[in-house]
Amino acid sequence: MAHPCVMKKMSLWGPLLVSFVLSCLFIGAFSEAVGSASASASGASGASSASGSVFSSGASGASGGGPFFSSGASASRGGVLSERPVSFSVSSEGVLSSSSSSSSSSSAKNHDGGGGSSENPTSLGDAAGYYSLKNTHGGHMFYLFFTSRASNPSSAPLVLWLTGGPGCSSELAVFYENGPYHLEKDASLSINEYGWDQTSNLLYVDQPLDTGFSFSKNPLDIVHNEKGVAADMWEFFQAFLEAHPELKNNDVYVTGESYAGHYVPAVTYKLYEADKAKQGTPVNIKGMAIGNGLTDPLIQYGAYGDFALQNKMIKNSTYNAVQAIVPQCQKMVAKCKSTPPADEQTLLQKNQKGIFSHPCMEAATFCESIPGMILQAAGNVNVYDIRKQCTYPPLCYDFSAADAFLNSPDTQKMLGVSRKWQSCSGVVHSAMMGDWMHDLEPVIPTLLEANIRVLIYAGEDDFICNYLGNQRWVEQMKWSGQDAFNKQPVSTFSVDGDAGQGKEYGGLSFLRVHSAGHMVPMDQPKASLEMLRRFVTGEPMFPPQKANSVLGRKGASTSAAEA
Repeated sequence: MAHPCVMKKMSLWGPLLVSFVLSCLFIGAFSEAVGSASASASGASGASSASGSVFSSGASGASGGGPFFSSGASASRGGVLSERPVSFSVSSEGVLSSSSSSSSSSSAKNHDGGGGSSENPTSLGDAAGYYSLKNTHGGHMFYLFFTSRASNPSSAPLVLWLTGGPGCSSELAVFYENGPYHLEKDASLSINEYGWDQTSNLLYVDQPLDTGFSFSKNPLDIVHNEKGVAADMWEFFQAFLEAHPELKNNDVYVTGESYAGHYVPAVTYKLYEADKAKQGTPVNIKGMAIGNGLTDPLIQYGAYGDFALQNKMIKNSTYNAVQAIVPQCQKMVAKCKSTPPADEQTLLQKNQKGIFSHPCMEAATFCESIPGMILQAAGNVNVYDIRKQCTYPPLCYDFSAADAFLNSPDTQKMLGVSRKWQSCSGVVHSAMMGDWMHDLEPVIPTLLEANIRVLIYAGEDDFICNYLGNQRWVEQMKWSGQDAFNKQPVSTFSVDGDAGQGKEYGGLSFLRVHSAGHMVPMDQPKASLEMLRRFVTGEPMFPPQKANSVLGRKGASTSAAEA
């Protein structure tokens, strides 16, 4: 599931004494996770992630140009992928039981294109597995794979989903957003009528290592930046396609939510550059999609005040106070972008002592005071959906059923795991804090020019990774189609009426989804499935109709100031 941004109080350097640190993630039992993070992360040095900026050379991977490659570096295609079928029986009421089974039932879907009907699927997923990463000291990456309920799954696209955090498990998306099944409050499963497997084969991965069921025997394997994320995911993808040769020619789309606004561009660019360099098994990468993501912090942090004022979360006095510190935040983010990361070992040691001396850590700490000031003034608001109050602080949502279901002996036996599952990892979150303020937008123009399609969508009621900040970086992104994209009229996204608004041109689409928060597939399941279907089939996201002048809420009058 997406990862709502969590708040935790911490001391600030400089004149500010206290702020809320908001990370785009769900952190289940966060205090417990952070306790283990201090011990585990202290020895981490990021073996699979080279030091240097996310846009500098030096990452492990293929030879060739680009930010995730170092010239002359050898590629790894080794490692072992172990996979097992997983399935549940369906009761007469259409609810899946949690009984253990390691073999598929007679009507379960299978890799050769057969499967249960879309009305009565019987498989939790075709497969669950671990991949042992070769360039680690014992890293094992967990995944779930679901074949499509489409009429011909053998030709359906392969959609990779990465949950954000950093450090949040993709099982959240499987059971609460766009997977084949919904997890009910009593920890039973029901069929998701609008699961994205209706149109695509789905691959959910717990990454980076120490996320969800993924683990390592050595803290040196914990990554600290997007180079490490991309290198590990490329290696995993190579092994997965070798194990599934029937998918080697299928179109591939990389998707995700929240902090995956970092992951998705990094992984997509890595796959593209590897293919360009003719390295490894070719990946037929066709597109990437980010939902309510954090991609360009310099622009997005500057949008918090405008979004809050526009939605009457704050008064003018708070707005003016917030806007007064935005220039300093943006100056610090710019310095972070131009400064190579510190040695990971040193950075983590300083972090544990409460000293933030590296420009990227300083920027992250200072800039979090912007949403912190807004939320102090706004009161008990759900930062992932401002229409609601935060009923279950600090996450605002009750995910206790996921803890019960995924940690039950029957479920773990079926999945072939023996590790306590938690929604988000404090170890990963701590290790990736130096990555937070890096800008991943610069790789996207290269992808667009290579005819790799890009979809940026956002639920309009999310505060923490709001549509306004995403709209602004999309419009300011420099590429050959920038002027033409910005001149396109705002059009309606129609799904049983007005489901959203946006524009598209030359492979780039931006969509503002009505009546949805941080997790669009959870709040608007039918609209999100139709969004994906149009995207992967290449159909227009906005069929021709009467256009509006600016982006606005459903049924509401809009002004240029709101856009």
